[in-house]
Amino acid sequence: MWLLFIATYDFRQRRVPNWLVLAGALLALAGLALGTGPIEHNWTIALLGAGMSFGFLLLFYVLGVMGAGDVKFAGALGLWVGMWALLPIWVIGSLLAGLHAVLWLILQRWPVFPRLSLVLFGPPSSADGTPSPTRVRFIPYAAYLALAAAVWMVWGRQSG
Repeated sequence: MWLLFIATYDFRQRRVPNWLVLAGALLALAGLALGTGPIEHNWTIALLGAGMSFGFLLLFYVLGVMGAGDVKFAGALGLWVGMWALLPIWVIGSLLAGLHAVLWLILQRWPVFPRLSLVLFGPPSSADGTPSPTRVRFIPYAAYLALAAAVWMVWGRQSG
């Protein structure tokens, strides 16, 4: 359910609020303490997952290509899935984000589907319909990571 909230919020607002990240992290910690998490792993694996995920994506934040909410969400997600699930989740999430970027490029060149453009990139802020130059982070990466994590969790349960 938390992944759905993250994806919806990031798709709509292009940001991930701290309260939602904190709620997910606290729920993950509670699940670890009670042994009721969706993935069976221990504290070490969960904390390594959180640290690796946060640390790796922090590099992209420092480079200015990712928002802080995406990085914080990745850290909380690492608590949920542990370090072993991070690679497939990053690959799936990055492929989805890459598809988003390709669609953006296509729709910039050939604006034949204005409604799709509005859904993918939000409303333009200028009067002439061009995207705002201040909106650098138009790809909701946390949403794609959340969707990738949900796919991974469902696939992992069916194959395991």
